[in-house]
Amino acid sequence: MMTSTPTALTTLQNKRVLLGLCGGIAAYKAAELCRLLVGAGAEVQVVMTKGAQEFITPLTMQALSGQPVHTELLDPAAEAAMGHIQLARWADLILVAPASANFMARLAHGEASDLLTAVCLARRSPLALAPAMNQAMWSNATTMANLGLLESAGVLMFGPASGAQACGDVGPGRLLEPSELLQLCAMQFATGALAGKKVVITAGPTREAIDPVRYLSNHSSGKMGYAVAAAAIEAGAEVVLISGPTGLPVPDRCQLVPVTSALDMLAACESHPADIFIAVAAVADYRVARPAAAKIKKSAEELTLNLVRNPDILATIAGSKPRPFCVGFAAETEHLADYAKEKLRSKKLDMIFANDAIATFGNDAASITAYWPGGETTFEPQSKAQLARRMIALISQRSSTTDA
Repeated sequence: MMTSTPTALTTLQNKRVLLGLCGGIAAYKAAELCRLLVGAGAEVQVVMTKGAQEFITPLTMQALSGQPVHTELLDPAAEAAMGHIQLARWADLILVAPASANFMARLAHGEASDLLTAVCLARRSPLALAPAMNQAMWSNATTMANLGLLESAGVLMFGPASGAQACGDVGPGRLLEPSELLQLCAMQFATGALAGKKVVITAGPTREAIDPVRYLSNHSSGKMGYAVAAAAIEAGAEVVLISGPTGLPVPDRCQLVPVTSALDMLAACESHPADIFIAVAAVADYRVARPAAAKIKKSAEELTLNLVRNPDILATIAGSKPRPFCVGFAAETEHLADYAKEKLRSKKLDMIFANDAIATFGNDAASITAYWPGGETTFEPQSKAQLARRMIALISQRSSTTDA
């Protein structure tokens, strides 16, 4: 199933956007922007400076975002639940719209005198500013110097536009229209790093039948595999998601191949050749040799099951010809690094991601360490969606190096 051109309605689905508002007449446009972001499927949290609250009320933004609005840096109640560090970690993207000249100056020089600047300085996610100010203020040499400092630090600039301003001047400094800002936000999640690549991803648990109503399985929720699939789609790949039973919503623009057992999953993987194969699924190591044809009745005090080993799906694909770039996952409860490195070597993988099985299964957040021949890197705890984007970026980088 080929991917289509990304749109806000697909790339912003389930993304976390922190929307910051500074003081200025253009703050009224933030209400429409918030509405559009939520309508595109994004989860929006709003942070407002004191100046912003003079132009538009927190109640308005709360009604549009569906979330409490954050205004104070030193708020004990907020710090107990969602302080500036938690807000910074929560966001997939921070957008300050409108961004005033004063805010740009303070941020450029590392000030954290209010909640919004503190969140921006503590961020792990991309930061974009949508400037809005008088044309003379925008063109001022000091503002241009601050702009240079911010851009050199990797801050994105959305605009400004040029035209008639509220003060009567004409020139650069207008806030971009909400629809334009929406599309620019969407573009941040469509990297194109895997454009033209076919990626096959396995996810979820497998179920191995004992009888028609019972099975052997594990605690895998499938959340990590589905997040990786969504991140690969954002990166422009054609994605086939081969999934055991999960009940999770299927990411847009991918082909879902539902399976049940390990043998089903292997057959599906062999039927879908790929450029990159990412084995996230928690595949059962063993299956019942002869599942009962009818429900086993509770009679004897003990029941013995004869188990046989399932095929190693990842090793099979890694040994195929032509061979895709193969990425494995190691969910362990002890000796994590040792087991991961051994799997990397014995299965002849290009990369493996290792994490703690108990801390990961079923949770929405995780930390993970990547290993490849001659290198490794660790990603700090974050949401699985954020983690998946960083993993896909690394896979893209490593697979390009291998291709070269």
